[in-house]
Amino acid sequence: MARLNPIADAMCSIKNAGDVGKSEVYIEPASKLLGAMLRIMEEKNYIAGFEFIEDGRGGQFRVQLRGTINKCGAVSQRFAVGLDEMEYWESQFLPAKNFGILIVSTSRGVMSHEQARAEGIGGQLLGYVY
Repeated sequence: MARLNPIADAMCSIKNAGDVGKSEVYIEPASKLLGAMLRIMEEKNYIAGFEFIEDGRGGQFRVQLRGTINKCGAVSQRFAVGLDEMEYWESQFLPAKNFGILIVSTSRGVMSHEQARAEGIGGQLLGYVY
């Protein structure tokens, strides 16, 4: 089956596995972008860890869950967000100020909205986690 939005599929798999109490979930296909998003989620303690597994079909990620994710998802239109618009997008996707993160693709790589704000740059919204 062709996947139209692998990032959305991955975030949905993580959310669903967490909701039913699983301790890990396998996500395929693996990509550098998804790996960068998982790294951000690991740094912010939303997941316990992840590893790449080569399976001959492009690979997959095994993600260890902490059970701390209330909701996560992909931003399907990948809105461009300037530094001055960050607060608006926080209010659109996160339930409260300083609760959760937006994942942003910038010219300096994939990072959380907090790091992008600290570095003074904008980018494109990829997803959110809280």
